Amino acid sequence: MNIVLIAHNPKKKLMQNFCIAYRGILQKHELYSTETTGRLVEEASGLTVHKFLAGHLGGVEQIATQIESNQMDMVIFLRENILSQPHNNDFHSISTLCDTYNIPLASNLATAELLIKALEHGDLDWRDLYKQ
Repeated sequence: MNIVLIAHNPKKKLMQNFCIAYRGILQKHELYSTETTGRLVEEASGLTVHKFLAGHLGGVEQIATQIESNQMDMVIFLRENILSQPHNNDFHSISTLCDTYNIPLASNLATAELLIKALEHGDLDWRDLYKQ
Protein backbone atom coordinates (compact mmCIF):
# COMPACT_ATOMS: atom_id res chain seq x y z
CA MET A 1 0.00 0.00 0.00
CA ASN A 2 1.05 3.59 -0.63
CA ILE A 3 0.92 5.61 2.58
CA VAL A 4 1.24 9.40 2.81
CA LEU A 5 2.82 10.94 5.91
CA ILE A 6 2.42 14.69 6.47
CA ALA A 7 2.94 16.64 9.67
CA HIS A 8 2.75 20.32 10.44
CA ASN A 9 5.80 21.61 12.31
CA PRO A 10 4.44 21.20 15.86
CA LYS A 11 3.51 17.58 15.04
CA LYS A 12 6.71 16.42 13.33
CA LYS A 13 8.18 14.87 16.50
CA LEU A 14 4.90 13.03 17.05
CA MET A 15 5.10 11.69 13.48
CA GLN A 16 8.66 10.52 14.09
CA ASN A 17 7.62 8.70 17.26
CA PHE A 18 4.62 7.17 15.49
CA CYS A 19 6.86 5.84 12.70
CA ILE A 20 9.36 4.44 15.21
CA ALA A 21 6.56 2.69 17.11
CA TYR A 22 5.00 1.20 13.97
CA ARG A 23 8.15 0.67 11.96
CA GLY A 24 7.48 -3.06 11.63
CA ILE A 25 4.19 -2.40 9.88
CA LEU A 26 5.25 0.64 7.87
CA GLN A 27 8.37 -1.00 6.42
CA LYS A 28 6.15 -3.40 4.45
CA HIS A 29 4.61 -0.51 2.51
CA GLU A 30 5.64 2.40 0.29
CA LEU A 31 5.84 5.65 2.23
CA TYR A 32 5.47 9.11 0.71
CA SER A 33 5.83 12.47 2.38
CA THR A 34 6.59 16.11 2.05
CA GLU A 35 10.33 16.76 2.12
CA THR A 36 10.97 17.82 5.72
CA THR A 37 8.62 15.31 7.32
CA GLY A 38 10.05 12.54 5.15
CA ARG A 39 13.63 13.40 6.05
CA LEU A 40 12.85 13.51 9.76
CA VAL A 41 11.00 10.19 9.61
CA GLU A 42 13.90 8.55 7.76
CA GLU A 43 16.43 9.88 10.26
CA ALA A 44 14.41 8.78 13.30
CA SER A 45 13.11 5.42 12.12
CA GLY A 46 15.39 4.20 9.35
CA LEU A 47 12.37 3.79 7.06
CA THR A 48 12.64 4.67 3.39
CA VAL A 49 10.37 7.54 2.41
CA HIS A 50 9.74 8.86 -1.11
CA LYS A 51 9.85 12.61 -0.65
CA PHE A 52 7.96 15.28 -2.55
CA LEU A 53 8.79 18.98 -2.27
CA ALA A 54 8.42 20.70 1.09
CA GLY A 55 4.76 21.41 1.82
CA HIS A 56 5.04 25.17 1.40
CA LEU A 57 6.93 24.70 -1.89
CA GLY A 58 4.24 22.57 -3.55
CA GLY A 59 4.67 19.17 -1.91
CA VAL A 60 1.08 19.10 -0.69
CA GLU A 61 -0.10 19.84 -4.21
CA GLN A 62 2.09 17.00 -5.55
CA ILE A 63 0.53 14.63 -3.03
CA ALA A 64 -2.94 15.92 -3.93
CA THR A 65 -2.27 15.02 -7.55
CA GLN A 66 -1.32 11.49 -6.50
CA ILE A 67 -4.55 11.18 -4.49
CA GLU A 68 -6.58 12.40 -7.47
CA SER A 69 -4.86 9.74 -9.60
CA ASN A 70 -5.84 7.06 -7.06
CA GLN A 71 -2.17 6.33 -6.36
CA MET A 72 -2.35 6.68 -2.56
CA ASP A 73 -4.11 4.24 -0.25
CA MET A 74 -3.95 5.97 3.12
CA VAL A 75 -3.05 9.43 4.45
CA ILE A 76 -1.77 10.27 7.91
CA PHE A 77 -1.80 14.06 8.22
CA LEU A 78 -0.94 15.17 11.74
CA ARG A 79 -2.04 18.76 11.66
CA GLU A 80 -1.79 21.81 13.80
CA ASN A 81 -5.16 22.51 15.38
CA ILE A 82 -5.04 26.29 15.26
CA LEU A 83 -7.69 27.47 12.81
CA SER A 84 -5.91 30.71 11.95
CA GLN A 85 -2.82 28.96 10.58
CA PRO A 86 -2.32 29.17 6.81
CA HIS A 87 -1.43 25.45 6.73
CA ASN A 88 -5.05 24.53 7.42
CA ASN A 89 -5.84 25.06 3.74
CA ASP A 90 -3.41 22.20 3.05
CA PHE A 91 -5.37 19.93 5.33
CA HIS A 92 -8.69 21.05 3.89
CA SER A 93 -7.62 20.27 0.32
CA ILE A 94 -6.19 16.86 1.25
CA SER A 95 -9.21 15.91 3.38
CA THR A 96 -11.62 16.92 0.61
CA LEU A 97 -9.73 14.78 -1.90
CA CYS A 98 -9.61 11.84 0.50
CA ASP A 99 -13.38 12.10 0.96
CA THR A 100 -13.92 12.33 -2.79
CA TYR A 101 -11.68 9.37 -3.69
CA ASN A 102 -12.38 7.14 -0.64
CA ILE A 103 -8.87 7.33 0.80
CA PRO A 104 -8.69 6.62 4.55
CA LEU A 105 -7.39 9.71 6.37
CA ALA A 106 -6.12 10.16 9.93
CA SER A 107 -5.66 13.67 11.28
CA ASN A 108 -4.66 12.75 14.83
CA LEU A 109 -2.64 10.10 16.62
CA ALA A 110 -5.64 8.06 17.80
CA THR A 111 -7.03 7.66 14.29
CA ALA A 112 -3.56 7.05 12.85
CA GLU A 113 -3.09 4.15 15.26
CA LEU A 114 -6.48 2.70 14.32
CA LEU A 115 -5.63 2.89 10.62
CA ILE A 116 -2.19 1.35 11.07
CA LYS A 117 -3.65 -1.53 13.08
CA ALA A 118 -6.33 -2.03 10.40
CA LEU A 119 -3.57 -2.08 7.80
CA GLU A 120 -1.70 -4.71 9.79
CA HIS A 121 -4.82 -6.91 9.99
CA GLY A 122 -5.61 -6.61 6.28
CA ASP A 123 -8.71 -4.48 6.80
CA LEU A 124 -7.58 -2.06 4.10
CA ASP A 125 -7.01 -4.70 1.42
CA TRP A 126 -10.19 -3.46 -0.24
CA ARG A 127 -8.08 -0.58 -1.59
CA ASP A 128 -6.37 -3.05 -3.96
CA LEU A 129 -9.75 -3.92 -5.47
CA TYR A 130 -10.87 -0.32 -5.56
CA LYS A 131 -7.81 0.68 -7.58
CA GLN A 132 -8.44 -1.88 -10.33
